[in-house]
Amino acid sequence: MILLTPELHAALCVNAHRSAEVDHDPAPVVKFFNPLGAATWLATELYEDGDTLFGLADLGFGCPELGCFSLSELAGIRLAVGLGIERDIGFSTTVSLSVWAETARRAGSISQAQSIIWRIESAPVPELPTDPEDGKGG
Repeated sequence: MILLTPELHAALCVNAHRSAEVDHDPAPVVKFFNPLGAATWLATELYEDGDTLFGLADLGFGCPELGCFSLSELAGIRLAVGLGIERDIGFSTTVSLSVWAETARRAGSISQAQSIIWRIESAPVPELPTDPEDGKGG
């Protein structure tokens, strides 16, 4: 499996160029995972070297952390029965990396955080009254 498509590569590079902005806190662009274990990585940025990713890493020990990890090292991991690290092709989120990190730390893993965050993201948004008289009771 190709870990980064050209579109994901471009989005990660854009985020890396914007990292000097004061309120820079993008949503994760891509999720990688070990199909035979608990390790999961969420990446928001790809540095100029084309290999160093920044994001949230969870090796399955109950303490996800923010930091850098290597795309080539992820691609080079060989698991049993010929498997390797995979990209979650269905992953998308609008939630910032800092919220993912805090939720993952509290929940103990990125996988547990994903359950919480996706429930929140998919919850219906209540409509606010457009008429000032609505909602006043009476």
